[in-house]
Amino acid sequence: MDPQQRLLLETSWEALEAANLVPATLLNSLTGVFIGICDSDYAGLLRQSSDLQFSDLYLSTGTALSVAAGRLAYTLGVNGPALAVDTACSSSLVAVHLACQSLRNQECNLALAGGVHLILKPDDTLIFGNSGMLSPDGRCKTFDAAANGFVRGEGCGVVVLKRLADAQAAGVGLDGHRRPCPCGCR
Repeated sequence: MDPQQRLLLETSWEALEAANLVPATLLNSLTGVFIGICDSDYAGLLRQSSDLQFSDLYLSTGTALSVAAGRLAYTLGVNGPALAVDTACSSSLVAVHLACQSLRNQECNLALAGGVHLILKPDDTLIFGNSGMLSPDGRCKTFDAAANGFVRGEGCGVVVLKRLADAQAAGVGLDGHRRPCPCGCR
């Protein structure tokens, strides 16, 4: 399994816990999964390997970018849309946008949205560097007159989204914390 998929599963679980949601309660729910993912260094590493044990069905399913969102949806047992989004550097932001759109269109009632990116081999970094695309000072200055390239980054982030009215009906305040019940029972 691509380490990006493993990191995505772990980070999503943490996001659900931070939202005070028990993952098991999402089973068969209309929960959407929208994940930005654009590189598959791990697949390249496996394909370069001379070990034939990696040349099987699991190579394709364990490393395909399209599988990342589906694996998460399958693991949680949810029935909403599950999309892997590749728009290069904007993949995570586009995933969040699509999740919000899906919530507005009532295609899902809850959404996990975010992205994952791991740099596991130097090839792309060398190509980008040799072509002058990387910032020599290691700083991104997007839309700035002093912009001089981009900086590659890696990590994973997932947010849990819900329509505001649904969150308020469930007793969640604008700060994301549960409000006490007016009768004092919770």
